[in-house]
Amino acid sequence: MSIPPIVFRWTEIVDENGECIQVMRPHTEAFRRMAVEHYVADERYMLVEHEDRSMKSHRHYFKCVSLAWENLNEAQLAQFPTPERLRKWALIKAGYRDQRTFTCASKAEAQRLAAFLAPIDPDAIISFHEASVIELKAKSQNLRAMDRAEFQQSKDAVLGVLGELIGVDVTKLLKEAA
Repeated sequence: MSIPPIVFRWTEIVDENGECIQVMRPHTEAFRRMAVEHYVADERYMLVEHEDRSMKSHRHYFKCVSLAWENLNEAQLAQFPTPERLRKWALIKAGYRDQRTFTCASKAEAQRLAAFLAPIDPDAIISFHEASVIELKAKSQNLRAMDRAEFQQSKDAVLGVLGELIGVDVTKLLKEAA
């Protein structure tokens, strides 16, 4: 089982002998309870700094997606009725996706399964070939799902897909959203 992120504070305390000792303490009572649940006293653990994602970069990304959506032609708007649908499609096209493959008994069964799956998640891309159905869903970009580096990589990839879709250089899209 993986240990959830727990916020600690580096602090100094004075022990019973008057000695100053540096210790890591959970930042809140809730984090203390989590630490008690997941850590064992006197065991060694690797401390790794976690950099939060930049909310400025996050907002800029969603502004770029909205700008790209506003520049879609009529046919594209029919395919992507919301910026969110466009973003998820671009994530899938950029490779930030989860894939499930279903093997059916026949081509007809695969067609029925694909028709059944399609309305369940309109943001998913469903396809079939012979007796197989492939379902592609966009990976989540929420703060828990992607760290700073992966978010930046996915942002760059998605904006590249969107720039290509609307025929605009990505740098122009980035400038317009700034």
